[in-house]
Amino acid sequence: MSAEEPQPGKPTDPHDSAFLRACRREPVPHTPVWFMRQAGRSLPEYRKVREGIGMLDSCMRPELVTEITLQPVRRHGVDAAIYFSDIVVPLKAIGVDLDIKPGVGPVVQQPVRTRADLERLRPLEPGDVAYVTEAVRLLGRELGGTPLIGFAGAPFTLASYLVEGGPSRNHERTKALMYGDPELWAALLDRLADITGTFLKVQIEAGASAVQLFDSWAGALSEADYRRSVLPASAKVFQAVAHYGVPRIHFGVGTGELLTAMGEAGADVVGADWRVPLDEAARRIGPGKAVQGNLDPAVLFAPRGAVEAQAQRVLDAARGLEGHIFNLGHGVLPDTDPEALTRLVEYVHEKSAAG
Repeated sequence: MSAEEPQPGKPTDPHDSAFLRACRREPVPHTPVWFMRQAGRSLPEYRKVREGIGMLDSCMRPELVTEITLQPVRRHGVDAAIYFSDIVVPLKAIGVDLDIKPGVGPVVQQPVRTRADLERLRPLEPGDVAYVTEAVRLLGRELGGTPLIGFAGAPFTLASYLVEGGPSRNHERTKALMYGDPELWAALLDRLADITGTFLKVQIEAGASAVQLFDSWAGALSEADYRRSVLPASAKVFQAVAHYGVPRIHFGVGTGELLTAMGEAGADVVGADWRVPLDEAARRIGPGKAVQGNLDPAVLFAPRGAVEAQAQRVLDAARGLEGHIFNLGHGVLPDTDPEALTRLVEYVHEKSAAG
């Protein structure tokens, strides 16, 4: 059955989907499921269509983006699609000299460490990412009642890549700039907030039903530093798209100590990684927010019974919450058996529908 064919019992309008209802903290027929990094990596059909094509090139081909985004919807029956892209795409689009190196990640040729470097970051114009608009529109026609989640990297994580010049374990150059030149740091994050806000607007205006802001590296910060040096920029991004009325999701890794502050940034849904039980995560986030998460991705390598036992723990912790979207506590690991993901979707749907 293709993604665009109506499935028995599934709504034909994304607005009525279990995923968007859970985002709005409304009653759902079952707990909705999607997986971060579901579009790619673990799927053999993904590796086949990506053969010989670089990551950034893949992100700029609308037909290829559409196919990759649809693959996990077809295979797993997830409740939402996640737009296939990379968080550095908007930076590439404004002329930053970077590439995504296999096994390494994004590498920036000229790191941003001075005010002169900052001036090289021009505003993003919708025309810079016309391929995104085209791909989202193509997906809207294919997905039918399945919602599409747009996404972007949060200002702090983008800043970290730009300042470090690539992935970093300790973020020492990033923190040195943040502590040593707070004015330049604030200007950098503010500019990245504008770029990110525009990138999300493009996806929403083309038809995305929700958006997620990934702050992959925010867990490297203390709560005080996050509140002072990061929260204002993330809040600016969420405010920039507030008038569209689509659910906004906020997620970071290792952010258990930051969940209260992240809950204040303006998102409608806050994601928790696997380190904090969902009921405790919801307590920290505060009322009026749906919660997303949070099975440890490594659990999927265990036998089926163990996976189901751990999934049940997540469902039990989420019982009674205002809204819950089942997800992993981070992205799908590359060597994950796709069948384990399909079975997990079936298990969560069945158990949550049964009450």
